[in-house]
Amino acid sequence: MSFRAKLLAFFTLTIVGAVTLVAWGVTIYTRRAFEQFDAERTAALVAQFHREFTQQGDEIANRVQGIADAEATLRMAMDLNRPQSDASQYYNDARGLAQTQQLDFLDIVGNDGALISSSEWPARFGYKNDWVAATEDWNSKSAFLQRVELPENVDLGLLAVRVVRVGEKRLYLIGGRRLNQDFLATLVLPTGMRAMLYRNLEVEFVPAELTDSSGAVAQADRLASLIAEVRSKPKDTEEIIEWGPDAADAETFDAIPLTGRQNDLLGVLLVGSSRRNLVGLINFIRSLTLLVGGGAILLALALGWWVSARVTQPIEALAQGAREVAAGRWNARVDVRSEDEFGQLATAFNDMTRQLAEQREHLVQTERVAAWRELARRLAHELKNPLFPLQLTLENLQRAREQTAEQFDEIFFESMATLRAELDNLKKIVGRFSDFAKMPTPEFEPVNLNDTVRSAVKLFEPQFGAVGRPPILPELYLADGIANPKADPVLLRRALENLIVNSLDAMPAGGTLTVRTSQFNGSVRLEVADTGAGLTPEECQRLFTPYYTSKRHGTGLGLAIVQSVVSDHGGKISVESAPGAGTTFKIELPLDPPQSARPPVRPANSRADAA
Repeated sequence: MSFRAKLLAFFTLTIVGAVTLVAWGVTIYTRRAFEQFDAERTAALVAQFHREFTQQGDEIANRVQGIADAEATLRMAMDLNRPQSDASQYYNDARGLAQTQQLDFLDIVGNDGALISSSEWPARFGYKNDWVAATEDWNSKSAFLQRVELPENVDLGLLAVRVVRVGEKRLYLIGGRRLNQDFLATLVLPTGMRAMLYRNLEVEFVPAELTDSSGAVAQADRLASLIAEVRSKPKDTEEIIEWGPDAADAETFDAIPLTGRQNDLLGVLLVGSSRRNLVGLINFIRSLTLLVGGGAILLALALGWWVSARVTQPIEALAQGAREVAAGRWNARVDVRSEDEFGQLATAFNDMTRQLAEQREHLVQTERVAAWRELARRLAHELKNPLFPLQLTLENLQRAREQTAEQFDEIFFESMATLRAELDNLKKIVGRFSDFAKMPTPEFEPVNLNDTVRSAVKLFEPQFGAVGRPPILPELYLADGIANPKADPVLLRRALENLIVNSLDAMPAGGTLTVRTSQFNGSVRLEVADTGAGLTPEECQRLFTPYYTSKRHGTGLGLAIVQSVVSDHGGKISVESAPGAGTTFKIELPLDPPQSARPPVRPANSRADAA
């Protein structure tokens, strides 16, 4: 991925991340604020329920107290206090009193707890209500929830008990009203909220016992788990109820347990708050986030494109300039269009290339002079050896003129043989320098490297065990199945022969010549090692320099020719050596030399010249 693409991605991801983070934060804050507001509304509604509960309880207590304070009730109590009194004569009094005081329930209970009269179930005359006689201070107690049994079912009532005392006897009045949808209708509900009452009068969950201000609740079964949780642990509980696939139809329900005088769970108040506003607000935030995010992404792309162009164009120009310098154009320049850091960098680059060009020119001149001096030194050294015998031969011929004809002829023929030998030596020296100067262009074709090694080593077999010379043992380690690299077979064999000659010269006392072939990473490797005296690090560094040699006799062109051949094949050559540890030359050749590695076509030379 380019730097410009990375910069664009960075800007885009940064802005998208920022928008997403802000949207997430706003959503969380909105949800919490809504939940807090919803909790406050629920608490207010519950408080209103308790106020209404207390208010109606007080009203019921006042109405029952009014019955207790009535003269008729006092006469009834006095009459029932007489011996042999007949309680049945008051069998129907409770119904009339309940209607007068607008009570749903009214029971008149005697001192022994026996029912004297009941407005809701007269047939229970004489039924014992022991619980009412167990408490003495009913007049100081407020209303409470109580399970009320009816002829056909069971109901939930808000009851109050008052006592009429006549001597040591008591007359108990139990009056109350139903706690049902009429009670819920008295509550003032905020928009989006509703109240429900579940009358916990049966062992199992009964959907019909769940009502709101309008009556039965649809899909009451969905609230069964919430009510079951409250029944198992009577405490305030909250749960989100999904009424359908649309999340906006969901409601948050708070369940508040309603207990009787003995802390038994008799009902559950459910306060529901619609989540439609919250869902709508969150959807609005998400839509706004997508809209803002889309705009931010476009802005990020535009800004990122501008900034990346502003940043990367100078860098690309510098990179192009660096590639030109690497390709050999030392006078490459970069346009300076600003005075900021990029402009200063471009100016510094231009100064660097200018100095490099000046230093290169100076270095080229210095190396050129050094090369000519080295060439002159090598030529003088090589030519001096045959010239000295030529001079002595000519001087002998000059002195032979003063002798007899027979002696002159003998000296003449000997001198001519010496002259021919030294002239041949001069010709060979000139030929070696000429060969190096006109190295032919490689002609690439698949070459079997192992066969080339065997052929080259076989050429030197007579020298390995030559009479009067310490033996040299050749060892070949040729890898099987290696690929055939594309190479010039003649030049490759010439390079190998030069390495073998170099190894033989390094082992005048005999030793081992080792040649290895191998293949790895798309290349083939050729190693030629000897057990000679080895080379110093300084000698290794100068080993491939033309006309340099560590031998007493030699032109210093053998290894230079090897390096030239390897370079023309797009390969690499290296040397590993240390004094007393022998020398190893390693050549790595690509299986298919790239076009850029292949040398340009040199002036036409015949293959015979190369040989």
